[in-house]
Amino acid sequence: MKPRYEFGERVRVTRTVRNDGTFPGLETGIKLVAAGSSGFVRNVGTFLQDQIIYTVHFVEEDRMVGCREEELIPADEKWVEAQFEFRDRVITRFRLSSGEELVADVGSEGEVIKVLRNAPGGPAYHVYFNGRTFQVPESALLAK
Repeated sequence: MKPRYEFGERVRVTRTVRNDGTFPGLETGIKLVAAGSSGFVRNVGTFLQDQIIYTVHFVEEDRMVGCREEELIPADEKWVEAQFEFRDRVITRFRLSSGEELVADVGSEGEVIKVLRNAPGGPAYHVYFNGRTFQVPESALLAK
């Protein structure tokens, strides 16, 4: 495993990072760093011998947070703001269907499973509705 980022390199986190219980002094689930925040790599290590973990110093928050490689992009890479984040509860603005099948009626509640910032036409999301996951454009969703 060769690290993608080096000590001192400026990176951006692609999703909101919450305390999983390993950040001392804060409750589990508390937001540590918002998606889009940038910081500097301070250390590179491994977890369970198969995941590269970067200790990133987020200067604005003044926090050192462990991030997996897939959660980071170079800070100078284009960043697309998204209205929703992982685990956000949303409701549908329109009826959503797949072919002839109704997936969700107006006002149906779902949960964001994945954010697709670079989807054609703007941000889109994998949203979980009633046991199934569908890709939904941002324009079809409202905050719950």
